[in-house]
Order: sequence, then structure tokens, then C-alpha cells
Amino acid sequence: MKTIAITGSSGFVGTNLKKYFTNLGYEVLPIARGDLSNQQRLEEIINQSDIVINLAGANIINRWSESYKKLLYSSRIDTTQAIVKAIKKVQNKPIQLISTSAVGIYDNKQTYDENGVHTSDFLGKLAEDWEEEALKARSESTKVSIFRFGIVLGKDGGALEKMITPFKLGLGGVIGTGKQAFSFIHIEDLLNAYKFVIENNHEDIFNLTAPNPTTNKGLTLALGKTLKRPTILPVPEFVLNIIFSEGAKVLTDGQSAIPKNLMDLGFEFKYKTIDETIKDLC
Repeated sequence: MKTIAITGSSGFVGTNLKKYFTNLGYEVLPIARGDLSNQQRLEEIINQSDIVINLAGANIINRWSESYKKLLYSSRIDTTQAIVKAIKKVQNKPIQLISTSAVGIYDNKQTYDENGVHTSDFLGKLAEDWEEEALKARSESTKVSIFRFGIVLGKDGGALEKMITPFKLGLGGVIGTGKQAFSFIHIEDLLNAYKFVIENNHEDIFNLTAPNPTTNKGLTLALGKTLKRPTILPVPEFVLNIIFSEGAKVLTDGQSAIPKNLMDLGFEFKYKTIDETIKDLC
């Protein structure tokens, strides 16, 4: 039986991963926030873990003050640095570190695979630095993979829970022009991708996105169709700018990413389109 240690295990993805791998017979060790600030305790956990999954990071969808941007950065970079330091020091090194990143590393003008152009804005720089720190754990003993998340859609939490209420009330609509790209993944496909990479001991950078990215308008139409509700009330970008400040970029910009590396390895997505995904979840 393999042991998996997980940072950010209380979040939406982390909670689902704990349940998923526990049901598969793995021992799951949550790495709490206090463990990350206690190097000795962190090393004890890492020393008994075969796999480390790094999900820690403050919520990206929020109002971005300068202090919050510092929190977004430190909650990802400092956590990853602590994990890498522990991996380097322990005697029994994990087989794999799977660290999280985001498709925000790409710009929003084209469709990119894992070798695509990176951005130089705050989100792009955050993702680049995050990945750079994680890759420092790579050695003969430990393989490092990076999972670049799109928007993770699932029941009982995550992005869908936050966006679905106005649609149920018939108050949903596109954000801005609705033309911005929307790369997403069904939570079930995300969990299966972790299992696929872990059980096959793959090492690479992977886009965790469905094979067919859509747009904000495509998402809106899928929600309206499935819920049988009108979607005629657009949300002006200036409203989001008032609410989220610079953080509105997460909602008003978009990245179109395809999971080429996963597909090249033979991974099969169950939910390939936004219509299939929303129909299952709603």
C-alpha cells in the first residue's frame, strides 16, 4: 500500500483526492498548515510518503490588493520551497512529487499545449516561479510532475458551486463579451489523471484540462440549456473590476489549453466537452 501526502487537502480538489485515493486503498496523510511551518514535522510526514501532492495556495478568485497578491505568491512559493527542502533532507525520498500550477501561465490569444508561450503578467509569473521551485525536487530518487489546472468543475464545491446559483434563478449570462477562452476539467477526469500519472510513474508537465476548451459564452449556453433557464443578463467587466480589482482578470481573461501530453500517453477523458461536463454535474 502506497502512502500519499497532500498539502491543501481541505480544499475542493484536496478533499476529493483524499476520498478518491483512500477508496483505492492508499494511505493518505494530510499536510496541515501548521506542518508546513514545522520543518521537523514536515520531514517526518515526507519521510513516510511515497507520493507528495502539492495543492496549497490561497484562493485565486478574490479581490487583489497588494497584500493579497503577496499572500497568493507566498502561499504557493513558500509552501513549495518547504516541501522541496524536506524532500532533499529526508532519508526515504518520495517516488513522486506532483505540484500544482495553472493554465494562467499561458497568454490568452491562442490555444496552447504544454510547450506553449508563457505570460509575463502576475498570474503567469506566479505560475512560472511556482513550477520552478517544484522542479528543484527532481532527482534520481524523486520524479517531479507539474499539473497545470484549468477551471475544475464538480459538485458540492469549487467554481461551479459559486457560479450556478444565478443561473438557477434565470439571472445568468456571459461575462463581458463572452469570447474569452474557458479551459475546464471535470473533477472525475482530474482524479483519474492523478491516478494515471501516479500508477504509471510518469514525469512531465501536464495540462489538466478537457480536450475541447470552450469560451465563457459556451459555458453560459451549456448551463442555460441543462438548467432550462434563460441566459440573457450579461455581467459587465467593470462590475467585476469593482468587486475584484485586478483579480477580475481570472474571470475576464481566459486561456485555451489542450492536454496534449496526457493524450499522447493514452489517457482517456470521460468528459471531453463542456456540454457533457455540465449535463453530468447539473
